[in-house]
Amino acid sequence: MDTEAAFTNARLQMVEEQIVKRGIKDLRVLDAIRNIPRHKFIDIKSRSEAYLDHPVSVGFGQTISQPYIVAYMTEALRIKPGDRILEIGTGCGYQTAVLASLCHEVFTVEIIPELIAQAKEILLELGFRNVNYLTGDGTFGWSIEPIEFDAIICAAAPRAIPETLTAQLREGGRMIIPVGEGTQNLVLIEKKNGKLESRNLLPVRFVPMTGAVDSAS
Repeated sequence: MDTEAAFTNARLQMVEEQIVKRGIKDLRVLDAIRNIPRHKFIDIKSRSEAYLDHPVSVGFGQTISQPYIVAYMTEALRIKPGDRILEIGTGCGYQTAVLASLCHEVFTVEIIPELIAQAKEILLELGFRNVNYLTGDGTFGWSIEPIEFDAIICAAAPRAIPETLTAQLREGGRMIIPVGEGTQNLVLIEKKNGKLESRNLLPVRFVPMTGAVDSAS
């Protein structure tokens, strides 16, 4: 697979076979995933795996999530065009691109400087200008200024849900986060009338969140 046309065909097949057939219905999410060149976010030596049904290593012990999981988590957030979204764990930047295609502004945090630098370069090359970048400990969220977010998405699993993140949800906001050690649950949290409501969605396996809040819990 060495041509853009081949990658495009693989991407369209991925959406139909791995995502639509598994029940993802949000048309905006599906269109974003159809249009974003996932292979651009993966090292050239692994690009043949870009559209396969599993995570792919992006170096530094991190992975780009399975396409279905990206679609599932994104759909669960019910993103609206005017939303501000906080992403914990920029990684290679692919999930960032999906979010940026759907909302007004993304604020993304990554603890590994090399990864966020690579992601920023790719995202800018692809024309994404509505992303704000922060290198730091994601357990503190967007720590450089007080912002309340419409949605928060986490690509790493703490042992318990960090209060530092839920505090940054606005009223009516949603957060999706993998939680646990070993066996993890993907949890959807909603802030209603000042209270947090949560429910488990499905078992998942993400890299652990190793920041200060998790270490102290």
